[in-house]
Amino acid sequence: MKINIYYGGRGLIGDPTLYVVNKMKSVLEELNVTVERYDLYESKNSITTLPNTLKDADGIILASTVEWYGIGGYMQLFLDACWLYADKEKLSRIYMCPVVMSTTYGERDGKLTLATAWEILGGRPCSGICGYIPEISMLECKEEYDRLIEKKAENMYRTINQKLTSFPASNQAVKQKVSYTQNIALTPQETEQLSLYASDDNYVQRQKEDIKELTNMFKDMMENRETDEKQSFIEDFTKCFTPQPGFNAIFRVVIKNYAKPMILRIQNAKLECFYGTSEYADVELQAEENVILDVVSGKITFQNAFMNGNMTMKGDFKLLRNLDHIFPFSGTVTDDGMFV
Repeated sequence: MKINIYYGGRGLIGDPTLYVVNKMKSVLEELNVTVERYDLYESKNSITTLPNTLKDADGIILASTVEWYGIGGYMQLFLDACWLYADKEKLSRIYMCPVVMSTTYGERDGKLTLATAWEILGGRPCSGICGYIPEISMLECKEEYDRLIEKKAENMYRTINQKLTSFPASNQAVKQKVSYTQNIALTPQETEQLSLYASDDNYVQRQKEDIKELTNMFKDMMENRETDEKQSFIEDFTKCFTPQPGFNAIFRVVIKNYAKPMILRIQNAKLECFYGTSEYADVELQAEENVILDVVSGKITFQNAFMNGNMTMKGDFKLLRNLDHIFPFSGTVTDDGMFV
């Protein structure tokens, strides 16, 4: 029989949880049990690989100290790693004894948290130990506490040795009905490899650098696209501009998939053509890029594009007809929007 101890405290001198797990370890070893202890604070950079150590364990002890609130971060990280990377089929056959000592309030809540978490993971909980021990001397000076710890260790041994069963827990039933976790089709071996990658700081750093490089590459591509957009059609409208005396209007041309609309600001004989924003526009046009391309190449007029349903507009329709006279991309435009 093998039992692993996962200690989630900080390893401080006088930690009552350490006293309890050391006492349980000695009792279990007297019963010819192989016991191995993992101090999570010493393995904080490789906690994601620790679920692999559950493979050959018949039972485990999850030990934590409540110093101010809850079971502590190291233990929570270990449980998270079990949820993500542990072999759930193997884990379902492992018994777990929670040990939670507190120097403040909350030892019962901590014990319940560990038991509930293990049940949700699919494992088998054993009867645990919890207590309020503000000073380590309380344990060292009372033999009845030692007998209580020894009894718990012996009960854990019997439970695992006899493979005792327990009634189903309701949180398992609720989990199966309402809990949703992302289903990743990985074998236990692939999951183990993933946990190794997650604990490899160099690998994680390389991944971050690759992501950053890809981000910069796409950013450059977007910036280049925006630069191309700023030049697209500007020269066509500028060259074809034919001023109309007394005509003043602002057109906003929204080209789909372009970052910004094209603004045509016309004041008598002056034209401002640019990609940007304008708080006010007399007419707003929306069209695909290929429709604008057909217009500037002289295949259709703005009015034709609108009548064919290839362009939508908001504003004064009369100004749309004027737009074809101001920008006659292929000769003279008649009142019906046709080229001559």
